[in-house]
Amino acid sequence: MAKQVVTQIKVQVKGGQATPAPPVGTALGPHGVNIGQFVQQFNDRTKEMAGTTVPVVITVYNDRSFEFIVKSPPAAVLLKQMAQVAKGASNPRTQKIGVVTQEQLEEIAKIKLEDLNVTSIDAASRIIAGTARSMGIEVVS
Repeated sequence: MAKQVVTQIKVQVKGGQATPAPPVGTALGPHGVNIGQFVQQFNDRTKEMAGTTVPVVITVYNDRSFEFIVKSPPAAVLLKQMAQVAKGASNPRTQKIGVVTQEQLEEIAKIKLEDLNVTSIDAASRIIAGTARSMGIEVVS
């Protein structure tokens, strides 16, 4: 008998730092998943991304087992790291908080390529550049 999917849960957790506290505990608890087992597996799989916010998609089955897919970090998180800023601008039209180069954009695009809905690095770079503009980060050549 095949496992039946009960639900899919999407959460964002810092890599290597998951705990049974919210958001993990409150997302998995109602479905009867062993939270400690998830936390241990997640931390083992993401220890090289320590401190970086990572989206994870958890599939829960009817026998309370689970599997999860770790996605690439959000573009905004990667841009903040590259520009070395704490947060985006409150008014990105008038306030510029940082600068990234075209090469840094392409580096981020390579990381994000599999999660974006594009097939070329150039198109992915344009998407990342739009995110940078909306955060108040200037893109230079």
